[in-house]
Amino acid sequence: MSELLHPYWRIRYVAAPKAPAGGSPFASLLASGDDRTSLVVHRGPTCFVLMNAHPYAPGHLMVLPNREVGELVDLTAAERAEMMDLLVRCQSVLQKVMNPAGFNLGLNLGKAAGAGIPTHLHFHVVPRWEGDHNFMPVTADTRLLPQALSELWERLAGAFEA
Repeated sequence: MSELLHPYWRIRYVAAPKAPAGGSPFASLLASGDDRTSLVVHRGPTCFVLMNAHPYAPGHLMVLPNREVGELVDLTAAERAEMMDLLVRCQSVLQKVMNPAGFNLGLNLGKAAGAGIPTHLHFHVVPRWEGDHNFMPVTADTRLLPQALSELWERLAGAFEA
């Protein structure tokens, strides 16, 4: 028999009023020019790779088009090709730098599907290890990360340059 976990604290988020969509914060991160502060680890001709500032797990990366696009159908062929190439490259870099046992790759399209920023689509690349998560996110709305983002940025940005 399986047990059900009910993270009742989530209702505060679900029921809270939501601010109207105001565009993509990703565009300003890309435009800042300060990749370390913005957590940009790679810039390509049409897409870039960004460390998630609120990661699900250490090394959580996002692959985004340089321009604000909300739907796959609106991507150019070059953007789609570079995004796929960068997903493969992210997996390779994370394997080299962090040696995970597996990966979650995902894309949420539309607010109802979980897209926090529905106007700027982005793929998530989340490295995973056996037993890497515990009950902290469910019971205490807390994530445990064993390494500082700034330290990991250094390692990942260096690996993308190699």
